[in-house]
Amino acid sequence: MNSNVSSPASVTVIVTFNPPDSAGPPAHDVPPVSVAVTPTIAAAAMPAAPIETAAGPTPPVNKLVTAYMPAPAVTAIVSSDMAKPPPEADADVSQKKVSMGEQKTVKPATPTANTSPPTFWAKWKKWLIPALIAVVLGIIGLLAWQMLRPKGPGEGFVSSNGRIEATEIDVASKFGGRLNDILVTDGDFVTAGQILGHMQVHTLEAQRDEALAKHQQSITAVASAQAQVAVRESDRQAAIAVVAQRDSQLDADQRRLARSETLSLEGASSEQELDDDRARTRNARAAVVAAQAQVQAALAAIAAARAQVAGSRATVDAAEATIARIKADIDDSTLTAPRDGRVQYRIAQPGEVLAAGGKVLNLVDLGDVYMTFFVIEASAGKLALGSEVHIVLDAAPQYVIPAKVTFVASTAQFTPKTVETASERQKLMFRVKARISRDLLQSNLHQVKTGLPGMAWLKLDPEAAWPLELVVKVPQ
Repeated sequence: MNSNVSSPASVTVIVTFNPPDSAGPPAHDVPPVSVAVTPTIAAAAMPAAPIETAAGPTPPVNKLVTAYMPAPAVTAIVSSDMAKPPPEADADVSQKKVSMGEQKTVKPATPTANTSPPTFWAKWKKWLIPALIAVVLGIIGLLAWQMLRPKGPGEGFVSSNGRIEATEIDVASKFGGRLNDILVTDGDFVTAGQILGHMQVHTLEAQRDEALAKHQQSITAVASAQAQVAVRESDRQAAIAVVAQRDSQLDADQRRLARSETLSLEGASSEQELDDDRARTRNARAAVVAAQAQVQAALAAIAAARAQVAGSRATVDAAEATIARIKADIDDSTLTAPRDGRVQYRIAQPGEVLAAGGKVLNLVDLGDVYMTFFVIEASAGKLALGSEVHIVLDAAPQYVIPAKVTFVASTAQFTPKTVETASERQKLMFRVKARISRDLLQSNLHQVKTGLPGMAWLKLDPEAAWPLELVVKVPQ
């Protein structure tokens, strides 16, 4: 065998034996024999293999056959069971060199099946290698995208992430009671003053009726007090008349006393008559004083009556105020929308008993929408109220929403206030609020959603122009 054969191989060899041209039996007595041989080519001599012949099995005979092929020649030991040729043919056949192109055809034999179980590598190599290649290509593509993607609009701009927020309003009951009904549901748009629900007002209605009765009673008391004032006025007039009468009587008594004194001096009248006239005069003077006191008492009674009238009127006013208060409570038991907005969700359900201030509905004012985000100290120092902000939402990246800075926190967050090192100051974050125009919100009221995340872009350089991807684009 040639030295360049390094591994076993199998070929199929067809050998044709012809009888030699020598003395002996005629050639037609020994017909040619064609045998199919599957030898094993190895680096050393291999054991003989059986050969099936047309004449049937014969004793194994080892023959040295040299096959000449277009490729490098190989030497094989052929074992065959065949009809043994005549002795005079053995010498020539054993030394005969058979040409591949003329007497022998060599073909690769079909490999025999391997019955041993497949190894792990044989089982997984069909898909593991492509998978590793795909992973490597993906990593390379990601790195390329990170290196080639745009890095932002420039140094004159800064961005921060935040969420869309809006002013929330809780519609609550002013007084404790049972919730009677709710006229709206989640997601409904409401206008200012629209009725949203009712509280039960049976107790308030009873209190109102009681106040109405007291009000009527107070009105009657006012009328009675006014009548008393009239009576006291009459008493005063009577007292004044008595005073006039007493004055007249006093004047007559004084005149009589004067005549009696003159007559007594002339001796025409007795001392007794003079003393009587003097007593009558003093009595008349006392009667005048008593009558004048009666007038003053009548004036005091009039003042008291008038005060009673004022008290009765105050009672009427108090009753009216009580009625107004109860009516206001009844009106407050009708739940109305304080402003335009959208119902986010119900907090209570009809039939529930609520305490004073119990929440019933949650509204969101879609006319007051803003985004809150945080920027570092270096950026916060360059921001001014009214600065332009462009917002890009994750849910609608095709739109760029304009806004204005309306609030910048005066104190930093996320770090203690006592931190003063230069490296730590760079970590200070300031809260910023950017409000969206009310007109823009009203024109897109049904598309406004709160809680959506997005990016807020701020222009720190007033002279810089907004890049094309951050130019304002709003829904039409």
